[in-house]
Amino acid sequence: MSTPYDDQIEELRTGYQAHLAQIGELQNRMREVTGTATAKAQAMKVTVGPQGELLSVEFPTGAYRGMAPKELADLIVKTVQEARGKATEALAEVMTPHLPKGIDAGRLLRGAAGVEELMSSEPGMPDAVREYVDRGRAV
Repeated sequence: MSTPYDDQIEELRTGYQAHLAQIGELQNRMREVTGTATAKAQAMKVTVGPQGELLSVEFPTGAYRGMAPKELADLIVKTVQEARGKATEALAEVMTPHLPKGIDAGRLLRGAAGVEELMSSEPGMPDAVREYVDRGRAV
């Protein structure tokens, strides 16, 4: 037995399935993001993953050999921070088209976005559902 809502329910289900597929693709793209930074005089090069995890450290030249331990430690920290910043920028670029308008992906990823930026006062929903919620009937 069919109901007047069958087409709308099927449309919602189809939209939901498409949305799930987009999210899966987005997650894959996010996992592939890296950030790479090279220190001054090519003393070192680091690559980090999307969460800032250290993936590789290279010393393309012997420049690090002449550094004091503190100088080398500071160089490592600075270079990793730069690579993490680049990874965050790349991740924000991937995410931005999938976020609601007005949400700054960079602020979100840095933990600087407030809840008022992330949540609307009204939940998003299809027009047919909104009509039903507001008026108790479908369009």
